[in-house]
Amino acid sequence: MKLYTGTGDGGETSLLNGRRMPKSDIRIAAIGEVDELNAMLGWSRACAQPEAVDAGLRSIQEDLFRLGAELAGPADPPPGVRGLCMRPQDAARLEAWIDEACAAVPPLRHFILPGGSEGAARLHVARAVCRRAERVLVMLAAADRVSPESLVYLNRLGDLLFAWARLSAARAQSPEVIWKPSM
Repeated sequence: MKLYTGTGDGGETSLLNGRRMPKSDIRIAAIGEVDELNAMLGWSRACAQPEAVDAGLRSIQEDLFRLGAELAGPADPPPGVRGLCMRPQDAARLEAWIDEACAAVPPLRHFILPGGSEGAARLHVARAVCRRAERVLVMLAAADRVSPESLVYLNRLGDLLFAWARLSAARAQSPEVIWKPSM
């Protein structure tokens, strides 16, 4: 099987149900944002992360494949995709991880600058990509069907990536830099 097909050369792509869509469609943009986020999580895993963070990132990468399948199969998903939708317990799992990470670091009393250790910096970049993916998903939801669970999931994931960035910096003994606005 060849990696390239040539079917997208005219600016269209197919959803899982075979429907052709322009690559400029907001649904295709949302799928691309989720794909980029997944790649950022892989990049975050490629450097030293606390073991629980690395395992969680791997699990989230699986979730994001499900989210991508959900977005690529709107309204009439093929039978193999119907059970892949995001569920309330997916966001609940992220909330538990947020609580664990926040309990392991000092309470946040100031805004902090993104950075710290390499692992923390990569998680901050992933957080920013997650927030962009969330914004595009919100735009899609204004125009077409999107499950509320998907919107909640990406919102919680952005919070979790911030919490894990703080945890990663703490484990690397990299101090947080407090933002001091200059006036």
